Amino acid sequence: MLNRLEFHAMGCEMLAVVEAASQPTLLSKVPEWFEEWEQILSRFRQDSELTRFNQTYETPVQVSKTFWDVFNAAQKAEQMTDGLVTATLLDAIISAGYDRPFDLLSPQTLSVTAPHIKTTHTLAAIPTNEITREITLPHGMSLDFGGVAKGWSAHQAMKRLQAEGPALVDAAGDIAISGPRMDGSPWTIGIANPLQTDENIEVLSVYEGGVATSGKDRRRWIRNGVLQHHIIDPFTSQPAETDLLTVTVIAPNVMQAEAAAKATFILGSLTGMTWLESQVNFAGLFILEDGQLLYSKKMKTYL
Repeated sequence: MLNRLEFHAMGCEMLAVVEAASQPTLLSKVPEWFEEWEQILSRFRQDSELTRFNQTYETPVQVSKTFWDVFNAAQKAEQMTDGLVTATLLDAIISAGYDRPFDLLSPQTLSVTAPHIKTTHTLAAIPTNEITREITLPHGMSLDFGGVAKGWSAHQAMKRLQAEGPALVDAAGDIAISGPRMDGSPWTIGIANPLQTDENIEVLSVYEGGVATSGKDRRRWIRNGVLQHHIIDPFTSQPAETDLLTVTVIAPNVMQAEAAAKATFILGSLTGMTWLESQVNFAGLFILEDGQLLYSKKMKTYL
């Protein structure tokens, strides 16, 4: 029996599913876990550990284990994508107009002129001490864990839930899957059509790992008459200029899937597909702005 729990966290709609013969006791605790992680990782909470950390400069700060683990996950994403996905873009994303939770962001916003911010920081430039779990934030840098935090949280929740049965956690499109269902069958996951939101453009069959979708179809707004979205190109510090509308990636875990989806979105359809094909055990589906679909070679095994 599939036991489902839908809830709101991290500014998004969430879903946790456990397949078990009886009601799993851990399922009801998932919102509490996400609340705990959000209080540590959210840039929108003035009293979060991340917000307080971003106010420290040139001083070693001992961080919580959750903060440390997500920082390490962000480092891995940055390394895997050659810097395309980095947690150092907070100033750039605020400059683009994403300065509050998205459900509070007006579709027409910021008539004032926002400064152009050129970000050259990387997480590799941040001094750390693994023994003491200390991180020293360089002057002029601020962190935003964003999608890394959601993917990490989905993965952690799935790992806890799988003690009671096959589990799936969907954190606003960042999906963590523990393994096959009880009868050995895959989980079915619909990929929404961004041009016709009440239908799926494809349905995936996934046994385990992670699935993530990134795009400019939902989190977008107008600033000074120009369409903006939340995926920043670190080499311009502006919303990425790309011919892609959405990217869905399947990977061994959801953190890898989230980083790969964002990186390929920034790269665009041609370079992005070349990069994705070079990654072992990754598969992807690209939806272009004109509605055209592009499939990686490995994607057919999931359809």
